[in-house]
Amino acid sequence: MKFFVDTADVNDIRELEDAGLIDGVTTNPSLILKANRPMKEVIAEICEVTPGPVSAEVTALEAEEMVREGRILAEIADNVCVKLPLTLDGLKACKTLTDDGFQTNVTLCFSATQALLAAKAGATYISPFIGRLDDMNIDGMQLIADIRRIYDNYDFETEILAASIRTINHVREAALLGADVATVPPSTLKALVKHPLTDKGLEQFLADWKKTGQSI
Repeated sequence: MKFFVDTADVNDIRELEDAGLIDGVTTNPSLILKANRPMKEVIAEICEVTPGPVSAEVTALEAEEMVREGRILAEIADNVCVKLPLTLDGLKACKTLTDDGFQTNVTLCFSATQALLAAKAGATYISPFIGRLDDMNIDGMQLIADIRRIYDNYDFETEILAASIRTINHVREAALLGADVATVPPSTLKALVKHPLTDKGLEQFLADWKKTGQSI
């Protein structure tokens, strides 16, 4: 499974990239707002920090304008992935941009049939939102399982990018179900390494090492 970090904070991205923990980045208008900087400037800097796909989202609602914005975003760097909403116009724009050779990420997916249409439109990535479904007492992981089965049935090349991930268990379950990518906030990604038994074991090893009186 690949890991994308879901943030527009360049410092967090740089730290995780230097640690070799991420394969790409996803952003959205809400994250750009938190960054409090011009969008193009932020995306350009992120693309310099990581060679992986960097999702930058259009804000238009009509297909023609989405395509225009998508091409502008794609000019920022070669690794920009144009993010589009899962609407009819978004799918039209996805088809056009994909045919033109651009990477595309179709976002705000909440059903398997939506994901099917995104794959037919040629999306590079489909982003099903797990956490938001869970908020409605709908099993977000079942959506991942359904999309995986449909894509495997027809050999679609669109990658499943599990999004709206909020917990370590979300990551584990998405990996077990065969999601290609998980995009997670920096805090969640860092939390994956933690376990109380690891901390306890390390504490014991260090205590015993101190007793030896040795140094390396």
